[in-house]
Amino acid sequence: MVDIDLLQDVQLLDELSDDEMARVAASAETHRYLRGDVVFGEGDEPDCLCVVASGRIAIAKRSIDGRESMVALMERGDVFGEMGLFDGLGRSAEARALEPSELVILPYAPLKAVYESRPTLLWGVVRLLAGRLRNTDAALADSVFLDVTGRTAKRLLELAGEADEFALPITQEELAGMVGASRERVNKAIASFVRLRWIEQQDRRYRITNREELERRAR
Repeated sequence: MVDIDLLQDVQLLDELSDDEMARVAASAETHRYLRGDVVFGEGDEPDCLCVVASGRIAIAKRSIDGRESMVALMERGDVFGEMGLFDGLGRSAEARALEPSELVILPYAPLKAVYESRPTLLWGVVRLLAGRLRNTDAALADSVFLDVTGRTAKRLLELAGEADEFALPITQEELAGMVGASRERVNKAIASFVRLRWIEQQDRRYRITNREELERRAR
């Protein structure tokens, strides 16, 4: 049984009528993935979008020599894989489970029928894509204006959210992919935060002890 409440909170779907939601949900399936499972690969033919019901999914790009850059981290309620619905092109990035995860898979066909019958719903799509573009602009600005230490501070704060104590939900290698630097340089940045007593670290658990300075370094 697909979680209708989850779907109703998804930005692409939150303005659907009960009847439209029922039609979309009727074709949906729930899939489970283990850590490391690939949901789809870059360049794959698209035929569905995905909503995260639980777990975390990395959206990543790979270079020719195998290096990875994690461009987004998807958690419960996040939607991904929608671009192919509108441009018909192959997947723009790889989607991979970072931990045991459950996804609601929504085929394109019923969604396309809903949007074609009520085009005003596409404003929700525009808002979603505009948000993606803003995030891309912010990431580009970070790569230009922040050094590796600054980007590392910013990513740690994003992963922590409002909490001062948190467990890193990704590996050091994956964190390096999010920062856009080598693992060694990211580890060096984290070691400097520990030395300055801005954070405490034990394995993958962190405690922010000086949020003000960490935020300052992230600007």
